[in-house]
Amino acid sequence: MSFVSLAHKLLSVVVMACVPVVVTAQAPDWKKVRIGVEGSYPPFSMIAADGALTGFDIDIARALCAAMKSDCVFVQQEWDGMMPALKVRKFDAIVASMTITDERRKVVEFTDPYYDIPSRWVGPAAMKNDADPAALKGKRIVVLRNSPRAKYVLERYKDSEVLQAAKEPDVYMELAAGRGDIAFGSSIVSADAFLKRPEGKGYRQIGPLVKLGDGVGIAVRKDDGALRDRFNAALKAIKADGTYRKVAARYFDFDVSGDVK
Repeated sequence: MSFVSLAHKLLSVVVMACVPVVVTAQAPDWKKVRIGVEGSYPPFSMIAADGALTGFDIDIARALCAAMKSDCVFVQQEWDGMMPALKVRKFDAIVASMTITDERRKVVEFTDPYYDIPSRWVGPAAMKNDADPAALKGKRIVVLRNSPRAKYVLERYKDSEVLQAAKEPDVYMELAAGRGDIAFGSSIVSADAFLKRPEGKGYRQIGPLVKLGDGVGIAVRKDDGALRDRFNAALKAIKADGTYRKVAARYFDFDVSGDVK
């Protein structure tokens, strides 16, 4: 082989070595879906006496995974860390009673709403049935932090003191302990986890129901639109075959779906 031919061959090897290799990432088949849940938001997400997760969110997630023929793996997560944990792929979806808002849509993709329950004020039974900003001037309002309710209160109740609790049940515990004058939270949670219990004696719901956001949806990462679509198809399926109604009946005696009749 001549020197020129050898040089050409070596040059060809070097050029080929420098050509980048394009590797196409394989899309997930979603046979296994990791779901972020809270576990401290009765009756939606709770820890049973035997340590198992239970509640409406949990049972709906199981029903959706069954409809998708996916293995459902629950990952318990504190509320404040839900969105960051989804972003770093600690889990693939959030099923934790997360209200759909325009602000959150900038960060995640939401499914269609899987339930829609309004918010409600709770205060002492002797309190005037008025929760307008003027009526609550100077009052201490307790609300769940990092929530649409907290944003609503901070924006509208400028003349009130706003106390933000880490968990929804803590909102009512702060109220009962006298550290707040009135609480703002889920109309269902306030009734089931507070007003129907001994610690809720002497308190009642105040003012009208308040609708915030566009219902409650399942959040997935922006690049996981295929998973969102699978959840949406499964939600339609469990509503059509009666599974949704059966699950909801375990926890509520009224329609929580938010569907237009």
